Amino acid sequence: MTQLPVQSKQRMLPALVFALSLPSAAMAEFKPMDDGAMSSVTGQAGVTIELETKVNMDRLTWTDEGSLNVNGLRLSGHNDTTMDNMKLTVDIAGQNEVLEHGFSEIARRADAGLLDPGSNADIADALATYDTGAGFGKQFNSGDLVIHLGATDYGDPTNLTDYLQAVDFELAVDSLTTSGTEGTTSLFSNVLLQGYVGPTDLVIRNGGTSTRTLANGNTVSGSELQLDTHFEITDGSLNWDAADLILIFNFAAVGIEGLQIHNRRGNDTLGHFGMASATAKLSKGTSAASGKEGLSVHDVEFRADIDMPVFRIGQASIGSVQFTDFAITDTTMMVYGH
Repeated sequence: MTQLPVQSKQRMLPALVFALSLPSAAMAEFKPMDDGAMSSVTGQAGVTIELETKVNMDRLTWTDEGSLNVNGLRLSGHNDTTMDNMKLTVDIAGQNEVLEHGFSEIARRADAGLLDPGSNADIADALATYDTGAGFGKQFNSGDLVIHLGATDYGDPTNLTDYLQAVDFELAVDSLTTSGTEGTTSLFSNVLLQGYVGPTDLVIRNGGTSTRTLANGNTVSGSELQLDTHFEITDGSLNWDAADLILIFNFAAVGIEGLQIHNRRGNDTLGHFGMASATAKLSKGTSAASGKEGLSVHDVEFRADIDMPVFRIGQASIGSVQFTDFAITDTTMMVYGH
């Protein structure tokens, strides 16, 4: 091996000492970061996604022995514009972490004096419902995946209407048909719904391998998907072409115009700000009746008032139809193949 001259070794020694000292100097100020400090690091406090979109689908088909077809589906903003002003916040919760949920933004504004709970019962209810004592929202468990849909821009923070109408949508379907060896049958056609999307939450609860038993005896996983949403249909129309689809009206050739779905009448309006609401939980489950494993849809609830100012049978209107305090509760479904 070639030996370096003594002079070269003497020149390299200070450089080597300096190089070895760098890690110690750099690490001198490194300290473990707690959750509070980590929340200030980009990414640790969650991800925000500003979203605008427009969805078109020529046909969606489910084929068994025959086929069920959704034809000409479109999801957009009002009047076929881009659906925009949407903001998704995505968080993986820590133990007892409080995150945005439901109308917690309204509670936050009320607490800041921007909205008056004394003049509006819904605001007062939100302030009481979403105040956890550690912030406004809902408290979650470690490992829960929490997705909240709100608006990028809510407009005037003192204006409740701006908040409720921040995200508009339009859903159009040309027709819903079934087809088989006997031909094709139209179930619905010319479906058009316009309205607004309120706060919507999608939570995947981290229940590990735990299970629980529902009131009907079904066993379901403690890890489940939870959906909570508020919405309003301000104008809708459709043709109902086939009978025996929904038990409310057991006849065909029905046309509905000026459809509105909201929650402004009756006895269960509190906390909904005039919007219809729907909640459901989905998880793996086992039926107590059949022993079959499948998808459990449980704790389902839907609350709304429904207005149909033009209700046609054939070409003639038979007047208007209204539902007040229309509620679906205590509903459980077990879905599996056969």
